[in-house]
Amino acid sequence: MMVASTTLGAPPDEDLSLPKATVTKMIQELLPNDISCAKETRDLVIECCVEFIHLISSEANEVCEKESKKTIAPDHIITALKTLGFDSFTAEVEDVLKDHKQQQKDREKKVSKFEQSGLTEQELLAAQEELFAASRAKFQSTG
Repeated sequence: MMVASTTLGAPPDEDLSLPKATVTKMIQELLPNDISCAKETRDLVIECCVEFIHLISSEANEVCEKESKKTIAPDHIITALKTLGFDSFTAEVEDVLKDHKQQQKDREKKVSKFEQSGLTEQELLAAQEELFAASRAKFQSTG
């Protein structure tokens, strides 16, 4: 079952796109330096990408609905890729997902500057007040 693209709050399909500058940069990075890409070609690539995303999203939505879920999960995308015959994409998608999950864990583990300082909150506040006072004195001496 496909969800209509004109549901409340969703823009019509012709308004869906990808950032042209980003796509242009990606194309330029992939092409040899002596090859350029016409604007019409870039626009066609964008249209193809949007259609591909729509196709995968629609299929993943169906998978999600069959499982009585309300949120499309990464596994739904992988199943959609396989169902649509894009099996060769799944290994790379799974690798990217694994890397993403690791980055999320690493972000959670990062300690704040406060924790890294080794100072108490009172010591940090005193240091902050000293900096403010020095800044105030410098500002007043130049004014």
